[in-house]
Amino acid sequence: MNDMELQIRRLLNPISTSLTRWWCNSATRRALGRMKERAAGVRTPGDPRQGAAAQRARAAMHDLREGEATRKAQAALRELREGEAARKAQAALHDLRDSDTGRKAAAALRDLRDSDTGRKAAAALRDLRDSDTGRKAQAALHDLRESEPVRKAQQTFRDRRDGATARKGS
Repeated sequence: MNDMELQIRRLLNPISTSLTRWWCNSATRRALGRMKERAAGVRTPGDPRQGAAAQRARAAMHDLREGEATRKAQAALRELREGEAARKAQAALHDLRDSDTGRKAAAALRDLRDSDTGRKAAAALRDLRDSDTGRKAQAALHDLRESEPVRKAQQTFRDRRDGATARKGS
C-alpha cells in the first residue's frame, strides 16, 4: 500500500466505519427487513398483547426511517461512495497498481520486507516503539496533534472542504 492509498484510507475509514456501525446496529435496518418481508407476503407472528406499544414502536421506526438525519446520513454515504473525488481516488489507485512503476515498487517493498535487512529494520522499529524514547515521541506527537494551532488548521481545512462541497452541490 502506498502513501496516497494510505492517506485516502485514513480519511475514509472512520467515516465508513461509523456509518457501517450505525447501520448494522440500527433498528432501521431490522425494520426495513421486516417491511420487505411483509411486502413479499411473509408474515411474522406478533404478540397480540403488544397492541398500542407495537403501534408506537412502528410509528417511531417510521419517523426514524423517514427522518432528516437518516436522509442526510444516506446522502453523505452515497456522495462519499459515488462522488467524483472517490472515483478519482479509485482510478488513481487502480492506475498506480497497474502501472509498471507501481508493480516495481510493490516488488521492491516485498523484497525489502523479506530481506534480512528489512527484518532487522522492522525489529529495530518495534524496539524503538516499545522503548521509553519511543513512548515519549508518541506522547509528543499526540500532544502536537491535540494542540490548538493544529486543531484550528484542521477546522479551517474542514470548513474550506465543506464550503467547496456546498458550492459544487449548488
